[in-house]
Amino acid sequence: MPGSIRVLVVDDHAVVRTGIRLLLAQEDDLEPVGEAGTARDAIFAARTAKPDVILLDVMMPDASGLDVLPQLLHEHPEAKVLVLSMQDDPRYVREAFAAGASGYVLKEAADVEVVSAVREVARGGRYVHPELGARLIAADAATARKAEEDPLSGREHEVLKLLALGHTKE
Repeated sequence: MPGSIRVLVVDDHAVVRTGIRLLLAQEDDLEPVGEAGTARDAIFAARTAKPDVILLDVMMPDASGLDVLPQLLHEHPEAKVLVLSMQDDPRYVREAFAAGASGYVLKEAADVEVVSAVREVARGGRYVHPELGARLIAADAATARKAEEDPLSGREHEVLKLLALGHTKE
């Protein structure tokens, strides 16, 4: 389909790939152009499919989606990566964005949310599952509060402890 968003689906479960492919194919502006069940296969599939969006699972048998993400983006800098995961820990969201992802959606998300997330990252936006976004903000706020309560870094605490124990430069 000319002008449609080309999507590569990467997940180690065949039934998940099939379900997502069928979901995407129902949309006029989305076109599933390939699928892969491993991180290694994702690299090869992306080379041939030339997707606009790579829907990438985090947990796969050969390597983490987060580990392969930088290589996918290096080979296909124009592609956007939307992480699709069961992992609802804000740490995974941070890791995904640090590795270059444009979005993070949970597998438990409704089908309309997955479709919206694909469209959002395809047009250059960012997407985070709303519940995860709220948890991420709460975790960042807690970290900021902790930093305000204790302005010393871990290393500074270590040096202070050594000084208290009588250790000096000598």
